[in-house]
This record gives sequence, structure tokens and C-alpha cells, in this order.
Amino acid sequence: MPLDIVIIRLLLAVFVGGVIGAEREYRNKSAGFRTMIMISLGSCIFTLCSIYIGQPGNADRIASNIVTGIGFLGAGIIFKSDDRVRGLTTAATIWFTAALGIGVGSGHYGVALAGCGMAMLILVLFTLVEHKIDKLHEIRTYRIVCDYSDQQLKYLEGIFHRYHLKSTCGKKWRKDQQLTSTWKVRGKTKNHHLLVDELMNDSRIKEIEC
Repeated sequence: MPLDIVIIRLLLAVFVGGVIGAEREYRNKSAGFRTMIMISLGSCIFTLCSIYIGQPGNADRIASNIVTGIGFLGAGIIFKSDDRVRGLTTAATIWFTAALGIGVGSGHYGVALAGCGMAMLILVLFTLVEHKIDKLHEIRTYRIVCDYSDQQLKYLEGIFHRYHLKSTCGKKWRKDQQLTSTWKVRGKTKNHHLLVDELMNDSRIKEIEC
């Protein structure tokens, strides 16, 4: 393979990785600009090496293992926080960026550039759609501490219902004359804000965490 073709492929791998990485860096994700470039460039080099040293008819011997190897890197990004699994999009983006690097390294420039463009569309435009959905159906976990009484849980349920929020009571425990309860509450974001304002000014509520 001519040296100029190799250089073009390496530069293009840097470009597509940089485009994806810039978006991740802008959103302050753990795998950002340099990381995505290195993933794309590394995948491209592995693919080129596979073409160079692979046996005839078996040029994918090294490149095929990139898909497996990149999975370990993506798995390190995923973690659980506040009853939610986070990092899945970044992990998927790492995997996708490696695919772009393989596409460039194997000479499929059109596929790699089209894939890069579609990825940016998903990461940028679809994020706005995701935010709109979250505003219509946001799930929050509330921890509320109040004075103990037999009707206290029904009182809280009534507040949630008044703001058109669906609630599910989780753990609840009593210590002396205080009742602590956790609630999973679903509904519109603006209704959550109104709920928090009321709870903050409710004399019956001693503590609130959400």
C-alpha cells in the first residue's frame, strides 16, 4: 500500500475521532477529545497492520479482535449512580468510534464519513429530543423526614397527587417520633419544581432530599 494512502487514512481516522471526541469533550464526558482520537487512530492502525501481515484471504485476523478488545474499555465507563446506570452512551460511542477507525483503515471512507455524520446527528440533535421526553416524564427519588403520625404517608401521597405526580413509597422507617420515607416520583419537571417549593415551605416536613 502506498505511503500516501496510509497517511490519508491515518489523518482521516484522527479527523473522525476528533469530531466525535469534541462533542464528548463539550459535554464533559469521561472519554473526551483525545481519548476518541486515540481509539479511532488505534483501530485504524490495527486494521492496517491486519491488512499488511494477515495471510491471503485472512486479512481480518487482527482487526476482528478490535471489537472484542474495545468492549473492555467501554465497560470501564459504565457505572451505577442514584438507581440509574450511567455511561452507556459514552461506552457505545467508544465502540462506534472504533468502528469508524476500522472503516477508515480498510479504505471505506464514505462509510466512515457517513457514519460520523450520523453519530453527530444522534449525539447532538437527539439529545434535545431526549431532554424534551425527560421534561414530560422525569423520575426523581425523594427522601422525606417528618414527625410521625398514622396519616403522614397519606398526607404526602395527597401532595404528590395534587401536582399530578405518580408516586411509589419505598423504604420507610421510624426513629423516636420521626418518620423517614423514600419515594419514587414520576411526572413533568415543572411539577417536580412546584412540589419541591411546597415541601420546602411545609412546616410538617423536617428534612427533604431529592
